[in-house]
Amino acid sequence: MPETSPRSALPAAVLWDMDGTIVDTEPYWIAAEHELVEAHGGSWSHEQALQLVGNPLLTSAEILRDAGVDLEPPQIVDWLLERVIAQVRVRVPWQPGALELLGDLAAAGVPCALVTMSYASLAEEVVAQGPTDVFRTLVTGDQVTEGKPHPEPYLTAAARLGVDPAACVAVEDSPTGIASAMAAGVPTLGVEAVVPVPHLQGLSRAASLTKVDVATMTRIAAGEVLDLT
Repeated sequence: MPETSPRSALPAAVLWDMDGTIVDTEPYWIAAEHELVEAHGGSWSHEQALQLVGNPLLTSAEILRDAGVDLEPPQIVDWLLERVIAQVRVRVPWQPGALELLGDLAAAGVPCALVTMSYASLAEEVVAQGPTDVFRTLVTGDQVTEGKPHPEPYLTAAARLGVDPAACVAVEDSPTGIASAMAAGVPTLGVEAVVPVPHLQGLSRAASLTKVDVATMTRIAAGEVLDLT
């Protein structure tokens, strides 16, 4: 029997969520939501903000409009994006371990994709300030018909890369994103950020990206379910 090469055991690709997963931008979004709702005379709690984590932006915009924001959903999205992009231009809040792991995956020849419900304007800003030549494609909320938790975003990323979703690893922080990746048949790692990662059959979990390396990704892609919390 021929010996399996180390390269063949690597994930076909790693498919990354963005907000909360590789960059700690959720506080930027939450601050923008508070500012917008309060400017329109409404009130917005931290608990309400947490319910929007991982949602398609237009879905979140509908909720914000119901909370008293007197704008159409696309206008709400544009306003929030402008605020968050402005903060990202000042400082990209990379999650601990993210840059190191991205660099190690690139060095190992594992392609990466960004799969985010943020729009391309924000995703491109984050990628431009990160390590070069890491992300082969960006799948953003304004490029898909169905957002997370629908599987379309992850299926789109795998199709663009020309890989089998089942041979990849998805990295997510929200229940909505985790549901999207698992529905697409992608072995998934949940890394806790601002909302708890659910305990689900088949879901690997980690307390931080600092606990994750290329060998971890390889094991998850091979079908192991790991608990690194």
